[in-house]
Amino acid sequence: MSTDSWTISTQLDVSYEIRETPSLLDLDNPTLADVLTSDSQGGTKLVIVDRAVARLYGARLERYLKEYNVPHRLLELLGDEGRKTMGQVLQVISALNEVGTLRASDAPVAIGGGVVLDVVGLAASLYRRGIPHTRVPTTLLSLVDVSVAAKTGVNFQGFRNRIGSYSPPPLTLVDPAFLSTVSTRQISNGGGEIFKMGLIKDPALFALLENGGPALVANKFQSPEGAEAIRRAIAGMIDELRNNLWEKDLRRAVDYGHSFSPLVEMRHVEQLLHGEAVALDCLLSAFIAHGRGYLNHHEVDRIAATATGLGLPTWHPGFADIDLLMQALADTMRHRNGNQNLPVVESIGRATFLNDVSAEEIADAAHRMKRLGEHQESELVRRGTNR
Repeated sequence: MSTDSWTISTQLDVSYEIRETPSLLDLDNPTLADVLTSDSQGGTKLVIVDRAVARLYGARLERYLKEYNVPHRLLELLGDEGRKTMGQVLQVISALNEVGTLRASDAPVAIGGGVVLDVVGLAASLYRRGIPHTRVPTTLLSLVDVSVAAKTGVNFQGFRNRIGSYSPPPLTLVDPAFLSTVSTRQISNGGGEIFKMGLIKDPALFALLENGGPALVANKFQSPEGAEAIRRAIAGMIDELRNNLWEKDLRRAVDYGHSFSPLVEMRHVEQLLHGEAVALDCLLSAFIAHGRGYLNHHEVDRIAATATGLGLPTWHPGFADIDLLMQALADTMRHRNGNQNLPVVESIGRATFLNDVSAEEIADAAHRMKRLGEHQESELVRRGTNR
């Protein structure tokens, strides 16, 4: 008996823009209004706003939308990691349904940090099997990381970004002025992702952070040096992602800092922000690289000192829990199809990959990392006593 077989082969062209747009909410800046009305068929636009952003900019945003006669509904979402759930995704989908969002017109806009942008991105990818949207990052981490990525995602059953999709919005509008109202800790948090990019790709970016980290954090990356650091981080991410947007190649240098941190972060979600966990993972991986002979002692000290200068932690009990670290690596290996593909710094600004890292190596790196953290804590106490 003969059988038939059909093969469908097609290609999907993907193009999306990240556009720097200073003073986005100024009444004399029509950019956001143009985005909201350029494809309009007169429907209500859903504008999803991080609740923390709404407290600071809600009245200004309402004035702006009224000035440009944009029919809209505002939906506030909580932007903390614990709220990065399918529940919030369904809340966005319900609102899209209620305002009658069309398949390709009157696209929603998401304004906020990484959690809100990821939630809205996933909702947009699911609603009517996918609609366009626009994102406006308002934190340093979302500006240099989420704004570039094609991925969306939410946490599930204690795992970070376990449910998600590849669905980049056509446009991201970047206004660094939002950073002026971000807390110092959140600035440092975003610095963790910039720190990662300097270590694995851009020695000039690392030098900016090494030489001026405290000043960059103090002025919230509003200086020319801060603008350069942001631009270099975004450009580096684009360069790394453009030829591997769908992650068909599972050896990704931008996964540096993301091998152990996802599970540690979720187990200590009340204590660790994402960029902090990434920075800790970067340092643990630096100790592994030192053990392999890639980095010398002085280079590891420079990496740790740069993290400290950015206000990032250099130790946390979660990174001394060897069982947890091994569970984290095992889960990461599933994500990398059974391989470690562990990015480590070969030299500052360049990465290589390991696939045979042992539990003993990880335990040794964690022990040395803990000793460094304890030493830095004792130094802080000593200096405080002397003052």
